[in-house]
Amino acid sequence: MKEEWFPVVDENGETIGKATREECHSGSKWLHPVVHLHIWNEAGGLYLQKRSMHKDIQPGKWDTAVGGHIDYEETVEEALVREVREELGITDFSPCFMTRYIFESSIEKELVHTFCTVYTGRISPDREELEDGRFWEIKEIEARLGKEVFTPNFEQEFQQVILPYLSRGKER
Repeated sequence: MKEEWFPVVDENGETIGKATREECHSGSKWLHPVVHLHIWNEAGGLYLQKRSMHKDIQPGKWDTAVGGHIDYEETVEEALVREVREELGITDFSPCFMTRYIFESSIEKELVHTFCTVYTGRISPDREELEDGRFWEIKEIEARLGKEVFTPNFEQEFQQVILPYLSRGKER
């Protein structure tokens, strides 16, 4: 398998070096960028993926519809398009930028670029990358928070990005 190289970035997203996937996930806490895409259906459901049991981080947990690392010398936009195509087979979507923030776990530190879209087409999850995927109602997600169903990153993003986003939409 080809060794993956990620950019090491500062808090503004500027590349200051590069490191392998292994180095970035070894507890080094080297800040490296990732992309997330939240996919809504017209009924207000949020698509989540169930991570493969073969993943090195959070296997078998439900997570953001699309999440992936930005490769060295790849733009945020290029990574988003690539990851959405690889994970869900989607090539025709219109992403809307939501936010950028830093997520830190015990083994890594990521600069997360978060986008969302409404999508009504066919979703074809890559069964090597993902174990499953489906639309969830917001109440269904809220009822399972803190119960080891979701990745910690998804739970944090849901509470700090998604719920405030939904609240703003209801105020309009």
